Amino acid sequence: MISPERLDAMQLGWVRLVGGYGVGPAAAYPVFDKLVEAYAEPHRHYHTLEHLGEMFRVAGRLRASDPGAVMLAVWFHDVVYDTRAKDREARSAEIAAEWLAPLGVPEATLTKVKELIRATAHFSGEPPADPDARHLLDADLAILGAGESRYARYAADIRKEYAWVPDADYRAGRAKVLEAFLARPRIYFADVLHAEGDAAARRNLRAELARWEAGAA
Repeated sequence: MISPERLDAMQLGWVRLVGGYGVGPAAAYPVFDKLVEAYAEPHRHYHTLEHLGEMFRVAGRLRASDPGAVMLAVWFHDVVYDTRAKDREARSAEIAAEWLAPLGVPEATLTKVKELIRATAHFSGEPPADPDARHLLDADLAILGAGESRYARYAADIRKEYAWVPDADYRAGRAKVLEAFLARPRIYFADVLHAEGDAAARRNLRAELARWEAGAA
């Protein structure tokens, strides 16, 4: 649950962000309200406004070439969150364009935002060519390097979002996800996040994997 004060701060940040594209507060507020409604859906436990707030703090530290597009992508990257769907990133990208275009956000920015959001599908293989996409992915995965208690709450909340998956199936699927992250040469692309968070992320991932392997997670 996000505090009213934090929500007010996020609203102010949103108004400032879209104001950079010539959008006035009167036009900005209704879209903000729709975003808040989306991220407050009852089936969400981790992918909430708290997650966005944590991403904003990380993304703000990284030197994006197009910081406005990155911040818009943070806002919209999980606007569609359905754990049964395989196309939620693509759908989120389309909603970003659908909601932002009427505000007058330039087409070039919309194209970039959509590309950034699609990158959050975390496909395996080569890292994104766009440095801004790498920044967005780092912000999205910053939770992996969080403190032990915050990581434990994150892992528990992800399980709640997949409550419809039987324990045995979830255990197998989650283990594959954890192993895939651990197999990466580095979890974070940005040097500062790699230095600060890679070791902590690997500890968290290994600990969660061990719990699942022991049948205790």
